[in-house]
Amino acid sequence: MTETPIKTLRRGAVLEVTLDRPRANAIDAPTSKIMGAVFTQFRDDPDLRVAIVTGAGQKFFCPGWDLKAAADGEAPDSDYGVGGFGGLQELRGLNKPVIAAVNGIACGGGFELALCADMILAADHARFALPEIRSGTVADAASIKLPKRIPYHIAMEMLLTGRWMDAQEAERWGLVNRVLPAADLMTAARAIADELAAGPPLVLAAIKEIVREAEAMAFRDALNRVTKSQFETVERLYRSDDQKEGARAFAEKRDPVWTGR
Repeated sequence: MTETPIKTLRRGAVLEVTLDRPRANAIDAPTSKIMGAVFTQFRDDPDLRVAIVTGAGQKFFCPGWDLKAAADGEAPDSDYGVGGFGGLQELRGLNKPVIAAVNGIACGGGFELALCADMILAADHARFALPEIRSGTVADAASIKLPKRIPYHIAMEMLLTGRWMDAQEAERWGLVNRVLPAADLMTAARAIADELAAGPPLVLAAIKEIVREAEAMAFRDALNRVTKSQFETVERLYRSDDQKEGARAFAEKRDPVWTGR
C-alpha cells in the first residue's frame, strides 16, 4: 500500500481498491488519473481476476467530483485520465468482474462509479443520489445507465429531483445485490470476490464482453456473434485448454483446475 489517495491491496487474484481521500473521498483530476492507472493495471495483469472498489471510513463511499477542485478552477471537461472519471467509466476491454462495496454515501460521480461495477453490495446506512440537477448540471453517465438498471420512472425521479435513496430501497429496486451491516460489508465482498476468482477466468471474460457489447445490439445479431465466435473472448475460450478441462472434469466428476489458458 502507498501513501496516495488510492490504496491498493493485492490478495491472491483479488485486487482491493480503496478511495481514501479525506474528508469525503471526493475525486479530482489527479485522483482520477491514479484510479485509471490502477484499473488499467488490473485489466492487464493476467494474475488478477477480480477487483473490489470501496471507500475509506464509514460515512462516504464517494460524493463524486471534488467541488473544492472545481472552485479552484478544475473544469468539468478536464483530463481525468485513462478510463475517464474514476478510472472505470470508459475503460476499454475490462473483461474482469468488479464489485463495488458501498460503505456510505454514494452520490453524483460516486454513484456513477458504483454503477460501473458488475455487482454492488451496500452497507445498511449507505445512501444514493444524483444531486447534479440542483447545481444546474447533468449526471451524464447516470442518465445513460440508471434507466437500464432500475425501473424507468424511479430512475427518472432520481435524475429529475436529486432525491436520496437509502440502501433498503436500492435493494428493493434491484440496484444493489445485497444490503449488509457495515461491519460485514468487506467480508461479504471478499467472499464473493474469492468465489469469482476461483471460477473460470476465460468464461468470466466472455460473459463480460458479451453483456457489454450486446447491450446495443438486437438479440439475434448478438447471438449470431456468440455462436460464430466473433467476440474475441469467446473465440479464445472455445480454443482454450480450460474449455477442454471443464469437459474432462465434468466427465471425471471432479473439480476443474482453471489456468486461464
